[in-house]
Amino acid sequence: MAETEPGLDGMLEAYPDTVKKNRKKHLVLKNEAAGCCPQIEANTRTIPGIISQRGCAYAGCKGVVVGPIKDMVTITHGPVGCGYYSWGTRRNKARADETTPKDKVYSQLCFTTDMQEPDIVFGGEKKLAKMIDEVVLAFHPRAINICATCPVGLIGDDINAVAKAAQERHGIQVLSFNCEGYKGVSQSAGHHIANNNIMEKVVGTGTERKPGKHVINILGEYNIGGDGWELERILEDIGYTVNSILTGDASYENIKRLHLADLNLVQCHRSINYIAEMMETKYGMPWLKVNFIGIEATNESLRQMAKCFNDPELEQKTEEVIARETARIMPVIEQYRKICEGKTAFAFVGGSRSHHYQYLLRDLGMEVVVAGYEFAHRDNYEGRQVIPTIKSDADSKNIPELHLTPDPEKFREAHEYLGMTKEQYEALKKEVPLSFYEGMYPSMKNGELMIDDANHHEVEELVAKYHPDLIFSGVRDKYIAHKLGVASKQLHSYDYAGPYAGYNGAINFARDVANAVSTPAWKMIISPWEKAQEKGSEPHA
Repeated sequence: MAETEPGLDGMLEAYPDTVKKNRKKHLVLKNEAAGCCPQIEANTRTIPGIISQRGCAYAGCKGVVVGPIKDMVTITHGPVGCGYYSWGTRRNKARADETTPKDKVYSQLCFTTDMQEPDIVFGGEKKLAKMIDEVVLAFHPRAINICATCPVGLIGDDINAVAKAAQERHGIQVLSFNCEGYKGVSQSAGHHIANNNIMEKVVGTGTERKPGKHVINILGEYNIGGDGWELERILEDIGYTVNSILTGDASYENIKRLHLADLNLVQCHRSINYIAEMMETKYGMPWLKVNFIGIEATNESLRQMAKCFNDPELEQKTEEVIARETARIMPVIEQYRKICEGKTAFAFVGGSRSHHYQYLLRDLGMEVVVAGYEFAHRDNYEGRQVIPTIKSDADSKNIPELHLTPDPEKFREAHEYLGMTKEQYEALKKEVPLSFYEGMYPSMKNGELMIDDANHHEVEELVAKYHPDLIFSGVRDKYIAHKLGVASKQLHSYDYAGPYAGYNGAINFARDVANAVSTPAWKMIISPWEKAQEKGSEPHA
């Protein structure tokens, strides 16, 4: 049973007994005296009737993973409402380059079959096939994705057969994703479905390695506001060659040769760890969990990367870039720190962001007192060591597992990728946490709260209890915070700001946070518990 305190028990009083018992399992207070993280309930169904922050499997597949691939046309097979979600609601920036000309960048376009009532009754396969033909004729894409929405699974449209026929007809790869919204308990199911399909049908089909001594992939980076470009700037300055960012500003051609790099970097552990693990199984490629959100976090990740390659010149260049960039930005950060020092925040964001942004906020003298994810699994909170103890439920079994084996032609031992002996690699693993993620709990401070799948009622109660200065959330909860008189930043699309990663990102973030917490408008809004106190009634718990 997760540990709570009396004040938090009061937050649950409005629930029926069964709901109260359920939600209590989703709360964990950091208790340093207890040692390891208590078990937290995660990746389970949201209770009906509760307004959740979560999205659906389609949102995870199309909206997060495959939608940002810039040179693939992604078709939403379903009603236009689902298609609208896929158009402009996330800011996955993409640019033309030497391999992807401007007329091959489709990620900012919306393609949907716009299923109507007759299609629901009689089936939409012919409509989908016709749309694929029209897309090929008009855009000549390198490859096509088809993402299914709820009605498709309910009426039984066979998008896999349509994709196979279209692939034979047009001579380009057509991928189909059975990511109907109801599959799984959250968008996490869609991430998994997308990872499986990309791994099974795209990764490993390329043959040409990018030139460079140290070639890397950045997995789980979606280039919101240009984060990926800031990371490329830093890494290429040090001496790395970025093969592909998966999937922000990613190209189909680069994903095909994902296996021809030396090391996978995992930024968002939840959305993309599947591919990292599968590549390790099939090709032997090692992966390293990194965090490029925050100055000290970025420095530490860069140092760990450099150690992986057993290259003194690379380590020296890493220290030079760290020293130069830190000296350049710290005077600016210190100015914003004067405004932010001592303030507190909540973070209810994404697959690793609620963890990552704690480092960047601490650079500004702020502390995240309540943090949680919308679609995390237990390992995101407790660390990967708990994975063997997690029991698969009926919802998880909806997602087929890929049972991969080492590729006899392309598999190499992990130490070979990094240019070292097996003995050196074993020594490296004691120093650098390869293929491991510690979870969020170790980064929380004593007395701080982790909460999984927080809902509107709980957010209001927590705001009344902790009185944060700033809340990081998705779009639905952003305006709830505003009505409570608290500044809020939407970190799924950065409120059209950014980038926030790396060194330049730290400056952008510091500026935006300082502006948010110092805006006088929030003092003019009277929260519900303050209104109750004015009237002489009991304040909010």
